Amino acid sequence: MNNPVIETKKLSLFYGAHQALKAVCMAVPERGITSLIGPSGCGKSTFLRTIDRMNDLVPGVRVEGELHYRGENVYAAGTDVTELRRQIGMVFQRPNPFPMSIYDNVAYGPRTHGIRSRVQLDAIVEESLQKAAIWDEVKDRLKAPALGLSGGQQQRLCIARALAVKPDVLLMDEATSALDPISTSKIEELVTELKKDYTIIMVTHNMQQAARISDQTAFFLLGELVEFGETEAIFSMPRDKRTEDYITGRFG
Repeated sequence: MNNPVIETKKLSLFYGAHQALKAVCMAVPERGITSLIGPSGCGKSTFLRTIDRMNDLVPGVRVEGELHYRGENVYAAGTDVTELRRQIGMVFQRPNPFPMSIYDNVAYGPRTHGIRSRVQLDAIVEESLQKAAIWDEVKDRLKAPALGLSGGQQQRLCIARALAVKPDVLLMDEATSALDPISTSKIEELVTELKKDYTIIMVTHNMQQAARISDQTAFFLLGELVEFGETEAIFSMPRDKRTEDYITGRFG
């Protein structure tokens, strides 16, 4: 593997006395889709949130081990967390557009980072909405409230909002679980297109989705990374009995 984009070394995370991640060692390659699968409460979303330090916001959290983003330990003293979160974007389970216009949702991040030029903002908004495959649906109503969009459109708007600050990595926490099948397939097509330019790490409960669109799959169980590898190999020839049991539906 070329230099991994994200690499963890014995990464453990504790919520108070409860250990949610257990010495996870994993290297995520550049440009592709890595799926995190496993039963509820097994550490998938916790792992995702360690990458952009979202868990910092939870009281009583303690992290041990290392998590490197492009060779830099993101938990080192002096890390610029705001810049880290610009480089590593996040799309959540439920669409969460801001209560403002479609345009202002996408322009929000660039404005926060100091871009004031209307010409520049217009270009960023259009490019981000194009990349999120929603431009044609909203280009004539950019001033309309984002909350007037359908659920699937709102989620694509949230992806456009994440892309507007030019991230390197996109984290997706069950980004299709609240959507209908048609919206889900649109987001899957979109993510497959985006992997040409971005490294995507997604938590999914949908095993078929992981098998359909991801390049690598990681199976988590009770805070432990049981198995990680090429998706095809994980689904057809898992090395660990627990992975096989989960994939074939014996538990989970």
